[in-house]
Amino acid sequence: ISVYIACLNSLFSRLRFICIYPAYLNNKKTIAEGRRIPIDKAVENPTSTEIQDVCAAVGFNVLLEKNKMYPREWNRDVQYRGRVRIQLKQDDGNPCLPQFPTRKSVMLYAAETIPKLKTRTQKMGGSDQSLQQGEGGKKGKGKKKK
Repeated sequence: ISVYIACLNSLFSRLRFICIYPAYLNNKKTIAEGRRIPIDKAVENPTSTEIQDVCAAVGFNVLLEKNKMYPREWNRDVQYRGRVRIQLKQDDGNPCLPQFPTRKSVMLYAAETIPKLKTRTQKMGGSDQSLQQGEGGKKGKGKKKK
């Protein structure tokens, strides 16, 4: 009986946590591919680590599950892996942080804050140009095969 109660307690505590996959905030995705916020507010290729960083910084209880994948994600690269679990509500049902009453408010905050991260602002330098050149070469090869 005590095991049964422990399972129920873990189930109820898990219900207070919401899941956010990077696809929810990705401006490269369509709504059918999993984006859940308006495209003008979405971020280019967010990672689960970035979502974890911004949510933990504002004061949420955050859990990063690195090996989880969004079911609609066809790309199995490490870059697209991960799921962030965030405690949105307390046990009594009240929001943990009053400024974030809904899951959408958390997603919009994360999408707004991720571009301001140091890792994002530093990448705008020379390393980003070389990345784009590398992608361009790959795209050219793909077109030749067709």
